[in-house]
Amino acid sequence: MRVDLFDFELPPERIALRPARPRDSARMLLVDGDEVSDRAILDLPNVLRRGDVLVFNDTKVIPAQLEGRRGDASVGVTLHKREGARSWWAFVRNARRVRIGDRIDFDQGVAASAAERGEDGSILVRFHGDEPVELLIERAGRMPLPPYIASKRATDADDVDDYQTMFAREKGAVAAPTAALHFTPRLLEALDAAGIGRETLTLHVGAGTFLPVKADETAEHKMHSEWGRIDACTAERLNRARSAGGRLIAVGTTSLRLLETAGRTGRIGPFEGDTDIFITPGYEFQVVDGLLTNFHLPRSTLFMLASALMGIETMKRAYAGAIGAGYRFYSYGDASLLIPARAESANG
Repeated sequence: MRVDLFDFELPPERIALRPARPRDSARMLLVDGDEVSDRAILDLPNVLRRGDVLVFNDTKVIPAQLEGRRGDASVGVTLHKREGARSWWAFVRNARRVRIGDRIDFDQGVAASAAERGEDGSILVRFHGDEPVELLIERAGRMPLPPYIASKRATDADDVDDYQTMFAREKGAVAAPTAALHFTPRLLEALDAAGIGRETLTLHVGAGTFLPVKADETAEHKMHSEWGRIDACTAERLNRARSAGGRLIAVGTTSLRLLETAGRTGRIGPFEGDTDIFITPGYEFQVVDGLLTNFHLPRSTLFMLASALMGIETMKRAYAGAIGAGYRFYSYGDASLLIPARAESANG
């Protein structure tokens, strides 16, 4: 499909630079089949049905943005995928000043070498020393805000907590699964009381999620791979919930992509490894019945995924309404709950 089919006009003032406070005060646009309505995230227990299951991503964002020097040149390094014990693939600002074998010195005595250059222009950086790489990154790095926020303001102390979900447990992401930022203990208690289940999986979100689609056709775009895991017990509970008539609602596009990767046969199996699944209109969903997600960039792979679930025209109409109604967009913005018409009769 042509990438420009997924374009739309977004006024810059609709981009949220800070999250809602408290987190569960965010608005929620409900797109239920062809019907669109204004709700709030606190309405979620009343909108979902008893027996439905929300599937969260428990990845934890690491301070993956590092500033360093290669000789007299300043370079910025954004880690995006781990490769072994001491190496990470990274997108490098001022990469033309870095040759393979060069040493890059970061703050706090942390250093790495450029070990390899990838086909996409990224660089494999190998950290020096014997200390665990996790400690080195914690010492020298900062929270990697999305570029559409970082271009407007500097990262600060609030972002350390704001850009982390309450489910964050497994370190390794360089971007937050932001749909889950809206959840609080108060909301979880209400969901429990309503009989809504919840499960977690792990997908370490990479910085590739923010890369623009430069191709003219979706078939020409290559997705970056990300590491994920669903254990056997979780997979079996999810399958039982679906068999009993419950709907699986992915909280975030990251959860959805891993569920569909592990459920290619129509049944979710245990999974551990890389996925580069690219979901565009025409894709046949196997196990996911709905998606809670934030509002996405024009022409992005994430908006393509939402359009695959709901239809391009439905999503464009919903987004136009959200823009007109003052919804807040992107990582720190409001939520949308997308329930395709097929989910009303799924498994029933």
